[in-house]
Amino acid sequence: MRTTLTIDDDLAAILERETRRKGMSFKELVNSALRRGLVAEQLVSARKRVVTRPHRFGFKPGIDLDKLNQLADELEVEASRNRRSR
Repeated sequence: MRTTLTIDDDLAAILERETRRKGMSFKELVNSALRRGLVAEQLVSARKRVVTRPHRFGFKPGIDLDKLNQLADELEVEASRNRRSR
């Protein structure tokens, strides 16, 4: 299909540089770039949307949060001592 395109100067410069670098004709390069861009766009839109559902994770009755914090502090102190002793 023949058509007329108005290409921005910055893109025209890139296309000219790439035709020389790849040894392709202007027509081949434009077709290749359009094909890659359109296929990539289709792939992005075809991806399945991931939905994350939040879940409230609470502690079971009887778990003392103060003791958990104390345990975390003790583990942190122990890890710090181990790093220093190496």
